[in-house]
Amino acid sequence: MALLAIVVGLLLPSIAGDAGRALLRYDRAGVAAGEFWRLLSGHLVHLDGTHAALNALGLVLMWALFARDFSPARWVAIVLVSIATIDAGLWFRSPEIEWYVGASGWLHGVMAAGTLAHLRRRDFDGWILAIFLIAKLGIEQRAALPFAGDDPVVVQAHLYGAIGGLATALCLRSRREPL
Repeated sequence: MALLAIVVGLLLPSIAGDAGRALLRYDRAGVAAGEFWRLLSGHLVHLDGTHAALNALGLVLMWALFARDFSPARWVAIVLVSIATIDAGLWFRSPEIEWYVGASGWLHGVMAAGTLAHLRRRDFDGWILAIFLIAKLGIEQRAALPFAGDDPVVVQAHLYGAIGGLATALCLRSRREPL
């Protein structure tokens, strides 16, 4: 039920269209003017319905892989710290980025945290996940994503989100055995 609510939460803002997206996106000028809601809402609004659906599918995949690795409260902490790390990274390390939308950044934080939990348990898939995540982050920092089409992908958010998720997971105990 929680997964369904979160998926709906990712898809719902797309109904607001361009005006809603402009009001909710992370926008450097808006944040500088005191519109601090953008620091959270920018991670829930998307470019369009397709972008929202892809992030929702990513969430379903992350849920299937990692939901049992931490308690719900710890997952909330992982997501919120990932979001805060993305915001800080965009603000302080990537001032050229004027706006950002999407959940893919904090989903990378979820993947980093879940991967660490699998590595701590010495699950073989943890190494596969770690190699994939490190390779993906490394490649996309140097080259355009082949499947992104014409959509602007802020790959820095993926890196910042992964750093936030990993840092948080290092401070939290994961479940030794998934439920």
